Amino acid sequence: MKRKRRRPNELAKRAKRGFRGYPVATIAFYGPSGERASKVAVGIVERHGLEPQALETWHSDDSDVRDNDEIGHEILGFIQAHDVLSVAIVDRIIGCPHEEGIDYPEGQACPDCPYWRGRDRWSGETIH
Repeated sequence: MKRKRRRPNELAKRAKRGFRGYPVATIAFYGPSGERASKVAVGIVERHGLEPQALETWHSDDSDVRDNDEIGHEILGFIQAHDVLSVAIVDRIIGCPHEEGIDYPEGQACPDCPYWRGRDRWSGETIH
């Protein structure tokens, strides 16, 4: 099923502005397949070369987090609380919402998300 196009939201507008300095909010979407994002992770990077100093995740069992206005407002509040100057958003779902080493053993494929087994998370293409 194809996602319906929505008008650009505030996060997309901020990302379109490009790099405006630090702190930067990085926004990544994860889902059981390439169709529905069930998790969004937002990291706040204070300076170049540092790991995120703050990280927050939001989940939805029944809807696509990209279309959830409540989650969108919470993300905006989170990035505003950290005085974010730049926003970077991935343009696709980049992997399984489960965490390797936490939800399933290190080095193995997620048993709950067979779609991602043997698939490149950045392109979505299968790896032969």
